[in-house]
Amino acid sequence: MTSQEAVRELLREFPVVDGHNDLPWALREQVRYDLDARDIATDQSAHLHTDIPRLRAGGVGAQYWSVYVRTDAPDPVAATLEQIDCVRQLLTRHPEDLRPALTAADMEAARGEGRIASLMGAEGGHSIANSLGTLRGLYGLGVRYMTLTHNDNVDWADSATDQPRAGGLTAFGREVVREMNRLGMLVDLSHVAATTMRDALDASSAPVIFSHSSARAVCDHPRNVPDDVLERLPANGGVAMVTFVPKFVLQAAVDWTAAADENMRVHGFHPLDTTAEAMKVHRAFEERHPRPVATVSTVADHLDHMREAAGIDHLGIGGDYDGTAFTPDGLADVSGYPNLLAELLDRGWSKADLAKLTWKNAVRVLDAAEDVARGLQATRSPSNATIGSLDTPAG
Repeated sequence: MTSQEAVRELLREFPVVDGHNDLPWALREQVRYDLDARDIATDQSAHLHTDIPRLRAGGVGAQYWSVYVRTDAPDPVAATLEQIDCVRQLLTRHPEDLRPALTAADMEAARGEGRIASLMGAEGGHSIANSLGTLRGLYGLGVRYMTLTHNDNVDWADSATDQPRAGGLTAFGREVVREMNRLGMLVDLSHVAATTMRDALDASSAPVIFSHSSARAVCDHPRNVPDDVLERLPANGGVAMVTFVPKFVLQAAVDWTAAADENMRVHGFHPLDTTAEAMKVHRAFEERHPRPVATVSTVADHLDHMREAAGIDHLGIGGDYDGTAFTPDGLADVSGYPNLLAELLDRGWSKADLAKLTWKNAVRVLDAAEDVARGLQATRSPSNATIGSLDTPAG
């Protein structure tokens, strides 16, 4: 049996849980949620990394759909609600393939039915507008993790890619973490500064996740996880989900991306803009300066290192599809996961290891967060603290 055949057999029993996919944002940007114009029941490879046929081909059994909005959105809460509505519309349109999921038990039920468990994650604490009531509202609408920051600081937490301001988490930031624990909402530490990671691990009584981050020791980018943080995951019970974004996994791509981002700004575009006009600028830059190419092996190098630092029980996958302009060779879209798993199998990872990476760890961490929440809800009321009562908003 070839490695690919062995992987296909494994995925039938233990499909991939992917921690982060930005399809809802791509649908907002490309067609303003016109789901007829981007019918994911059919091949959308000309426009998107994601559609149902390719999710099936990639062996995906559960997906956290990111309900990301930009940090400069004039009304981030309303925009986040629109993103949630987009996911709900997708679930209504494709009930044979996509199953709503709120719990680990829902994920297992979807696996038994042969459907793709669909969960939601809010990408950035700006989505709650400094309001714990809004945080609870998002949880009530089905959001099961929140990334504490995106690329910019929030008033109560430092981002990995902004100038330090809070020194990690403020007192209100720690209260956000505690309230997420009480709800059963996973604390996602992708995008946050290393100081924020450490403060969140100190504050959290539930396992945390990194929904789409790789190893800083392998590629020195602030979006990646330092070894001392990875080494804390066994005690916390959390999971670090490796991402595929070339500028986070390949050092040469880090340097190239810095130059490409500056070129975007010079032409009046945000570096994360993936509209047709922005991509023309990207492509022109790439013609002049060919971008370094990451591969399946590049990503596997991160997983090998993360396994050494955190252990096999604390790893997962978060590809960041439809949230990045570029992808590694062999991981072009959501159909590519078997290529990564075959590479790991060839490197000596066992089928039991791969089952933890693809399915078991991600399901366990949500189940553990739910268990912590049940205990906390028996002893703690919802927090009505405000940022003004705990600290002075920064900046």
